[in-house]
Amino acid sequence: MGTKKENLFEMGASLSDGWSSDNKHKASASSIIKLQNQHQLHVRFEKRKGKPVTLVGLFFYGERDLKELHKKVKKSLACGGAVEKDDEKGGFYLIFQGDHKDKIRPHFEKLGWKFK
Repeated sequence: MGTKKENLFEMGASLSDGWSSDNKHKASASSIIKLQNQHQLHVRFEKRKGKPVTLVGLFFYGERDLKELHKKVKKSLACGGAVEKDDEKGGFYLIFQGDHKDKIRPHFEKLGWKFK
């Protein structure tokens, strides 16, 4: 006899709605964008591979806008640098080549950024 067995142990979750058990598509903290006046920036000096660098951050800002800001400040300081993403905290650091702790703060304050 061809009787169909019914599943008596349903948990209520439907896998047909695009649900998956992997965590690859979780919401990232980098999608948080704060306004310019809500940032509390820090300036720190480090040595990386024996070279002095100055880090400014943590920025929760759009990456394109942040790269433009970085370019403007690099030009005024006459130095190189990079934008580095912090995966743990979900923000970005601006890295400037050389020891610019004293010079960098007035440049950002003139552009409307706040420091702790």
